[in-house]
Amino acid sequence: SGAYAMLFKDRRIFLGDCTVNLEPNAEELAEIAINTARVAETFGEKPHVALLSYSDFGEHHKDARVRVVRDAIDIVRRRWPELDVDGEMQADTALDRNKVEANFPFCTLSASANVLVFPDLTSGNIAYKLLVKLTDAEALGPLVLGIGGAVGVIPVGATVNEIVNI
Repeated sequence: SGAYAMLFKDRRIFLGDCTVNLEPNAEELAEIAINTARVAETFGEKPHVALLSYSDFGEHHKDARVRVVRDAIDIVRRRWPELDVDGEMQADTALDRNKVEANFPFCTLSASANVLVFPDLTSGNIAYKLLVKLTDAEALGPLVLGIGGAVGVIPVGATVNEIVNI
């Protein structure tokens, strides 16, 4: 999978997968979540992982894509029981602790999410590129994960700074 470390002035957020998996199944999405959480740890952060969707905690439970996200959460919890992970949730919910406490008191995240796992490549790639263009965040990556070696993916038209950050 591919992850980005987004460095803001006041925090770091880790995004997965914005580079590799087009429409991951539950197993693949669980692996993406675990890989991206490990990136957060590499940067010295305790991962608080949100698996994202257009739905908050079962609002649209009959949708197959929502079910994939919910199944992935179950897999992550079995593989890494002590990981702070929850979802499926919308991006604003994941980042707004007050919204979680007011509307979703059953949410198990202990803090606002710093690891955002997208349900598919399209949404992840769009979000990462919007953050780069619309904020002052510095993007480190793509960090290609889970293949047992170092790989660099250089986008077409990358600037020198972007190449250095890869």
